[in-house]
Amino acid sequence: MDFILLLKAAILGVVEGATEFLPISSTGHLILAGDLLNFMTHEKRNVFDIAIQLGAILAVVWEYRTRFVSTFAGIGRDPVANRLIINLAIAFMPLAVLGLAFGDTIKTYLFKPIPVATAFIVGAFIILWAEKRQHTVTIDTVDDIRPLDALKLGFAQAVALIPGMSRSGSTIIGGLFFGLSRKAAAEFSFFLAVPTLGAASVYSMYKDRALLNIEDIGVWVTGFIFAFFSAMIAVRALIRYVSHHDFTIFAWYRIAFGVIVIATAYTGLVNWTVH
Repeated sequence: MDFILLLKAAILGVVEGATEFLPISSTGHLILAGDLLNFMTHEKRNVFDIAIQLGAILAVVWEYRTRFVSTFAGIGRDPVANRLIINLAIAFMPLAVLGLAFGDTIKTYLFKPIPVATAFIVGAFIILWAEKRQHTVTIDTVDDIRPLDALKLGFAQAVALIPGMSRSGSTIIGGLFFGLSRKAAAEFSFFLAVPTLGAASVYSMYKDRALLNIEDIGVWVTGFIFAFFSAMIAVRALIRYVSHHDFTIFAWYRIAFGVIVIATAYTGLVNWTVH
């Protein structure tokens, strides 16, 4: 096995896990990092990016294992468990439907460094707008979310079909607009990631199964493991952070990152490819 290839897989695993649950777009970072590292072919890289999300998902399941076990054990008997399952199903649908309808078109035209960098900056200004307005909390915990709130959060998450906008960021910032506390918005984003990313991973690997090769197993496992551990650290850090801070720092990071990508592209300092 090529050590350099494994190293690149490890780096991308860390990028996936560290960014998946922060409002800074894991897809955008993976597109840019994979492009910079010249990692695999464009088609195989897309499958790899989706697959290592399973590592990040497993980190959330492990971190909230008590809640997940009690929820599944209480289906049909516990009103709180039933409400959470129903809300996650409702919130999952907008992205699933819109993704099936427009996913291939979006990948063709927007999965490129400059559109991603532009989305980084646009998303940053949305975060700054959300933090500047008065934030009145009407939903303090995940258990207070109603089906209509879940539907709104589902449409907010669907904005992340645009690479660079961030799935977690769209859900969390949407939650702030809809009256969720920062912790409730972050935790619902974590829980919603399980069916959303799980379904995306399984669907992508099935659709592109011809690209799967036993010789690449080492690369996949490496990316998966590094995504798992970096995601666990990121989830714990974000929950601690939002207890005392807002999301403004992520907006400024997004602006700086997007400007750097655009500047290096147009000055020729970095030879971003067309992928």
